[in-house]
Amino acid sequence: MHSRTVYVISDGTGITAETFGTALMAQFDIKPRIVRIPFVDTVDKAHQAVRQINHTGEVEGKKPIVFSTLVNQDVVAVIHDHCQGLLMDMFGTFVQPLEDELGMKSQHRVGRFSDISQSKEYLDRMEAINYTLAHDDGQTNHDLSGADVVLVGVSRSGKTPTSLYLAMQFGLKVANYPLIPEDFERKKLPPALEPIKKKLFGLTIDPIRLSTIRNERRPGSRYASLENCRSEVHEAEAMMRRAGVNWLSTTTKSIEEISTTILQEVLPQRLGVGLHG
Repeated sequence: MHSRTVYVISDGTGITAETFGTALMAQFDIKPRIVRIPFVDTVDKAHQAVRQINHTGEVEGKKPIVFSTLVNQDVVAVIHDHCQGLLMDMFGTFVQPLEDELGMKSQHRVGRFSDISQSKEYLDRMEAINYTLAHDDGQTNHDLSGADVVLVGVSRSGKTPTSLYLAMQFGLKVANYPLIPEDFERKKLPPALEPIKKKLFGLTIDPIRLSTIRNERRPGSRYASLENCRSEVHEAEAMMRRAGVNWLSTTTKSIEEISTTILQEVLPQRLGVGLHG
C-alpha cells in the first residue's frame, strides 16, 4: 500500500515536475503514489484537477502533496485558492528569487518547451533515438563510426536502457553490442568493434544479479544458469581489460548514474547539456 498520494500538475507534460517531485519524495522512507495531471492550461481544467485532488484527500484522510509547475496566473489562482493539498509551487519557489536576482521578468510562457519540436536540438535528438534503436543489441554494423559511444557487455547487463536514456536525454547516437560465447572463444572483441575501440565503453554486472534477470526471461535455461553467468561475466571483463576498454558494474547503479559515468569517461563535454521536454 502507498502511504501518501502525490500529485504533479503542469501546463505541459509534467515530466520535469514529476522528476523533481519524485527526487524530493525519495528522501523520505515512504511509498508515495504518484499521479501526474498534464496539460492543465485552462481554468476549467484547473477546477477538474482540484476536485480530483480534494476527493483523494477526503477518501484517504491525508492531505495529498501537490507539485505544481503552472505559469498561467488564472490557472495558478484556482489551484492556490481551492486546492486542499500541500501545495509546492515550484515556479513560485524558484522563479521569483531568480527574477529578483537577474533583474528581469521570466517569460511566463505556458508549455515553455512546446515549441522545441521546431528546434535543431529536438530534430537531432529524434535522429539520435532512431540511430540508437536501429543499433540496439548489435542489429547492424552499418555506420558504427557514426556513434558517439558504443556500449559493450554480456546480454542483460543494462546496455539497451542506458543507450536509450543517453539518446533521449542527451541526444547521443549510441550503439550497443552484446559480447557472446563466440567472442569469448576468440579472446577478442568482435571485428566490427576494433576500428572504433576509442568509442567503446563496457557494462558488466554481478553474476548472481544477472542470473536472476535472465531467469525472468528464460527460466531454468543454461543461458540463465549461475554457472554460465559467472563464466560470461568473467570472460567479458577479461576481454575488456585486455582491449583497454573502460567499464563499470551496473549491479547497484541507476541508469542516471551509469549514464553520467559514461559521459564523464567518454564525452565529458556533453555533461550538463541534456534535453528536456
